[in-house]
Amino acid sequence: MPAWVTVPRTFTTGNRYYRGQTGGFLGSTFDPFLLNEEKKNSLADRIFQIAALDLPDAVNSLRFSGRRQQGLNKRRRQFQTFFFFDMCFPMKRTLPCLLLAFCSLVCRVANGDQPNIVFVLADDLGYGDLGCYGHPVARTPNIDQLAQEGVRFTQHYSNGPECSPTRTAFLTGRYQQRVGGLECALGTGNVGRYDDAIRLAKARDLGLPADRTVIPGALKASGYTCGVFGKWHLGYEPKFNPMEHGWDAFFGYMGGNVHYFNHRETSDLHVLFKGRLPVHREGYMTELITNDSIEFIHQNKSGPFFLYVSHECPHFPFQGPGDSKKVVTAENWMDIDPDTYVEMLQNLDADVGRLLGAINDAGIADNTVVVFVSDNGGFAGAAHMGGLREAKGTTFEGGIRVPLIIRWPGHIKPGSTSHQPCITFDLTRSFLRLAEANVAAERLDGHDIIKHVASNRNDFERNLFWRGRRGDRTWSAVRSGNRKYIRKVEADARDEWMFDLSTDQTESASLLPNNEADDLRKLLADWEIEVKSSR
Repeated sequence: MPAWVTVPRTFTTGNRYYRGQTGGFLGSTFDPFLLNEEKKNSLADRIFQIAALDLPDAVNSLRFSGRRQQGLNKRRRQFQTFFFFDMCFPMKRTLPCLLLAFCSLVCRVANGDQPNIVFVLADDLGYGDLGCYGHPVARTPNIDQLAQEGVRFTQHYSNGPECSPTRTAFLTGRYQQRVGGLECALGTGNVGRYDDAIRLAKARDLGLPADRTVIPGALKASGYTCGVFGKWHLGYEPKFNPMEHGWDAFFGYMGGNVHYFNHRETSDLHVLFKGRLPVHREGYMTELITNDSIEFIHQNKSGPFFLYVSHECPHFPFQGPGDSKKVVTAENWMDIDPDTYVEMLQNLDADVGRLLGAINDAGIADNTVVVFVSDNGGFAGAAHMGGLREAKGTTFEGGIRVPLIIRWPGHIKPGSTSHQPCITFDLTRSFLRLAEANVAAERLDGHDIIKHVASNRNDFERNLFWRGRRGDRTWSAVRSGNRKYIRKVEADARDEWMFDLSTDQTESASLLPNNEADDLRKLLADWEIEVKSSR
């Protein structure tokens, strides 16, 4: 709620003398006239200094808080940019506007308009792998409670059928095809798995270039502290280290999956890092990721912060928290163990509970957006797909439709369900908007899905595209409204399917041949031209 503030002051500016009292509702806005930079900033600095002397102690004390100081400095720059002054108006009429505008800008920092954002990304979690999505065995009370306190999505998609592609789309806010070389998960030991990725690997350039990312850079420019803990999988070379992308803190592993206890992958590379340096830790990987995430929360609870919790779970090797003595080798690394898989899901849920507990203990739950989602569909034979067809690695629903839960107290209706089709990079645009970050519209491909549900907007139809490559096999798909076209090309073989998802979400009966398929094929072909990589 806006608050009334009265600011008495006697002061001089230039050769004029003013005495009086100004007042107004915090949160007022005004339309500025612009002066030349030198004059504008000089005058704005003077008003900034005057106003700061008379702000309430609670607001003025922000000058002594490290995190809030950055936010205050940002607002000061905004105040300079939008400084309202014109010599045709007497100072006694202009000054109240200036003070009110300044108070509005400062109090946005004081009142925490920018929420903290906690983004929890599970690895290979199937659409039906949670209790609230219908798992018949696994108990996930903490994540289920998160859904009860927020919104659960039924038609959310990952940007890719594997992990590296989706993570690329999330950090860039765009289709991963635009980057080049990242349409397939990076192979263990930094191996390219299709022609474009092989070419880049030979040039020691296989990974996500830092200049292509908008997260965390744009968030940091908006005053956020940003930390990532867990799986990276966007390049082994030092130039692709998360710290080179601008993260303030990183602990995790560079590859796609590691032994949950000795934290080594099946290559000979050491992949566990803290910042830019290799480290050794003892403990179960899921719990180690959570431990560092909780520490980050407590260190930065004065906010605003962005926390990216990038779990390995429930990706293979299938090891539960009590399996420290279980023999896991390169030969059985991917062996399916259904009972252990359930144990891993339940341990992941327990650690999400620990994370939520830390948010509550820090007293920031009401101003923290929590998002839980998966990077792609589940691993075939292990994950529960909730009746969807196929699994990870394909563009059938089981490979790309995943759980998504968002909690934002006071903004998103508790216990709600959204059937809006959405995709990973929609979260990117949402986070940037929440952070008031400045990113050119042409650098983003998604929609603001959080604003969509928070505003109770009507669901809308849209076009979504996928393409994943591995070896000489390419999976592609387009969804337009409820129509979905899928294509698989492998060597000289070509298979196609078309479905109406409004009546056949399990994709059990292809509608081909069908004249409407030509429209979908053209949409897909035009999209492939539009996202062609320049790298």
